[in-house]
Amino acid sequence: MTMPDPKPLWTAAEIEAAPEAHIRHPWNANSDVRVKPLSAAAGLSRVVLSLARVPPGKESFVYHSHERDEEFLFILSGRGRAEIGEEVFEVGPGDFMGFTAPGVAHHLTNPYEEDLVYLMGGERSGLDVGHFPRLRRRIVYSRTGINAVEDSALQPMAMEDFIVKP
Repeated sequence: MTMPDPKPLWTAAEIEAAPEAHIRHPWNANSDVRVKPLSAAAGLSRVVLSLARVPPGKESFVYHSHERDEEFLFILSGRGRAEIGEEVFEVGPGDFMGFTAPGVAHHLTNPYEEDLVYLMGGERSGLDVGHFPRLRRRIVYSRTGINAVEDSALQPMAMEDFIVKP
């Protein structure tokens, strides 16, 4: 998706006319999100803010949490179900969700008949670990790429492992 040149003001009409990125998480066949990257359009580099839309019957990404980057969602229109920890909440216009890092795992679904539209945003540290507890997987996000690993492949280490003993 080619972004136009960054500028500080984007009118509602310009945002409406801007192209959407179509995103599907590779670990969830029902993931289907249309995204307009607002912060990138303004040239922001330290925060991420996007206008997101999940069609009826679809889901955002995968039940997950973040190790480093905090995240938030603010519902603009439609209804959805937010799974936060082990609880499920119905969410609608005006509802806000904020996720600390590290924090509780979460996921958003749209089982209803109209689009679920929301702002999603957070930090862009350049290095984060996404935890997918139900899949027993992790993703490492860095400036050089995205890498996935199965939890079973992780090798626990301690600082003592690095200390040379006389």
